[in-house]
Amino acid sequence: MREIIFDTETTGLDPQGGDRLVEIGCLEMVNRVTTGQSFHAYFNPERDMPAAAENVHGLSAAFLSDKPLFVERVGELLEFIGTSPLVAHNAGFDFGFVNAELAICGLEPLDRARMVDTVAMARVRHPGAKNSLDALCTRYGIDRSHRTKHGALLDAELLAQVYVELTGGRQIGLELAANQSDSLVTTVSTMVRERRFRPARSHAASAEELAAHADFMATIVSPLWGSQSETPHNPGGD
Repeated sequence: MREIIFDTETTGLDPQGGDRLVEIGCLEMVNRVTTGQSFHAYFNPERDMPAAAENVHGLSAAFLSDKPLFVERVGELLEFIGTSPLVAHNAGFDFGFVNAELAICGLEPLDRARMVDTVAMARVRHPGAKNSLDALCTRYGIDRSHRTKHGALLDAELLAQVYVELTGGRQIGLELAANQSDSLVTTVSTMVRERRFRPARSHAASAEELAAHADFMATIVSPLWGSQSETPHNPGGD
């Protein structure tokens, strides 16, 4: 099954209040395995960049000033995502911004039925725990040491690894697909671990252990196993 993992960066939190999309990163996955195909773009938001937002992703108005408008690359974006399910962390936020930009372009919004929200998945899997992308990377042992700022493509790459863990772990990539035989061989070879067998260990007590046991037993006064009468009980007697 083909899925698109994606993330966005914006000028703020509210597309209805004038905030705009400034970056999107998308990765293609087939049967929970990344294929190496991606789409990444920066956009000129045609407005200023609030300091709070720039502190999060590091994208300044000056950096974005010569980048294309969303409308100039929307065709490439829609072609890349196709009709595949769209996976994002707090997906409602990302869908809201993408759909706001599509509306500006006079295009139909993305169907929210395609939305797969990994925050909702994580809340079910880890109720009561922190479920930010950073927290999930830590929980699953995913290296994020190179993530000094938020970045749409980098965060999509991290989310792809988190998504695999949330949907059953790395063994799910072993699903057979006729057109992926070579990649599956590589996947299997890296996942299979050699089983090591140890020779059976003798469990018989040594002479020294038997002697130590006898010495210990001799120290027990009036043991329970010696308190019963030595006269055998006769069920049929008087």
